Amino acid sequence: MSCSRTRGKKGDEHFDALDPPRRRATKRWGRGTYANDRPPVLGVLGRETGQVRLRVVMNTQARTLCPLVEQFTQPEALVYTDESDSDNPLRRQRETVCHSAREWARDDDGDGWRECYTNSDEGMWTGLRNFLRPFRGVHKAHLDGYVAIHEFRVNLKAISPAFIAALVRRHSFCA
Repeated sequence: MSCSRTRGKKGDEHFDALDPPRRRATKRWGRGTYANDRPPVLGVLGRETGQVRLRVVMNTQARTLCPLVEQFTQPEALVYTDESDSDNPLRRQRETVCHSAREWARDDDGDGWRECYTNSDEGMWTGLRNFLRPFRGVHKAHLDGYVAIHEFRVNLKAISPAFIAALVRRHSFCA
């Protein structure tokens, strides 16, 4: 029997059905849902404020996502999304990039500045993934707590004297 670390080396065909190659992560296609153990996380990121709102949701349907996006954004906000149909009923002005057409950013007015992009959100997901990585898998029942800690950490940016003063004031009222 061969070592499990050498099974299925990249580029080598693996013919033994009794000794399958190691699989990394979930390779299932499609969107995750809470029911299929791939709970989606909704993320809203303010471009001007830098504030992040993250929520674990049951699915990625419009009736789940739109109320939360509308709750976390101002009515006059311009929302940038991908081409997902779940965002169509959103009652906000919306611009999209079409990832399926290999479009990642778009310059609509031709001034050389690409106003429509979702790269900030992509970076936010990388930060969340890197935050969760040391835990080596989080049960979906506890995922919302970990996501809340990451949201707090991102929104805080740095522990300032004003934050410490507010924390001390809050603690003194509780005692």
